[in-house]
Amino acid sequence: MSLRRADGSEEIRETRHLILAVGHSARDTFHMLKDMDIPLQAKSFAVGLRIEHPQSSINTAQYGAGHPAGLPAADYKLTGTAPDGRGVYSFCMCPGGQVVNASSEEERICVNGMSLAARNGRNANSALVVSVTPEDFGSDPLSGIAFQRKLEHLAWESGEGHIPVQLLADFSQNTVSRCLGDVEPDLCGGWQFGNLRRVLPEAVSRGLLASIPSFERKISGYGRPDAVLSGVESRTSSPVRILRDEHFESSLAGLFPCGEGAGYAGGITSAAVDGMKVAEEILRRTIPEEP
Repeated sequence: MSLRRADGSEEIRETRHLILAVGHSARDTFHMLKDMDIPLQAKSFAVGLRIEHPQSSINTAQYGAGHPAGLPAADYKLTGTAPDGRGVYSFCMCPGGQVVNASSEEERICVNGMSLAARNGRNANSALVVSVTPEDFGSDPLSGIAFQRKLEHLAWESGEGHIPVQLLADFSQNTVSRCLGDVEPDLCGGWQFGNLRRVLPEAVSRGLLASIPSFERKISGYGRPDAVLSGVESRTSSPVRILRDEHFESSLAGLFPCGEGAGYAGGITSAAVDGMKVAEEILRRTIPEEP
């Protein structure tokens, strides 16, 4: 195993077991593994936008009008199916939270969401995403990364280096917003009006728009024309799977791909469970069984 120090020098350490628990955006690691001929596979994920509503309206929709004071900021989870069969769903819902500029590369913009412990921000936000598959972006193991980068660059262009923002009504009409409605965006990072229809593949845009009416029936006010959209939400899960066998080991003996970045989890909890399974397998190999 090679360790790179802060000064750029390297140190080689021998190990029998190496758990590779990278994140879903470890693009440099994925490229390194491909160069090492470690088997990789392109996998499905989802892309879309962040949508913001006033937290007060989500509270009313979920708790009812005149709900008692002191209840926590309400959340939601929505799922649907686009006319072409793609899954459409909310993801990483942040009650009383902020939309965050989570960009990690130059000339690319991607967004995420967060809530502070108090969850007392003025808006609720969530990713609203549509599933995409290797049929959309290619079967090369790293083609999903290239697809993400393309969308992130288009978002950077649309917002002229800032997070592009568009009202839901204008997204529907494929026009750039000129002013806000009653929903004021709560973003960590600079923003600018842009046309998010030019960022997303048309199949994704159609899936989002087709699902809004059904989501409105579940949460009153969800489809309000002045709901604020921002983008692009491109990193819902890893676009790559590092192949492994039934014992959690890759083709390189002793290398154990693990968790979300390796393509075997879809969030914090499932990643933790996968990590426990990998740890148990290594313990099984290293600790002698009791007679």
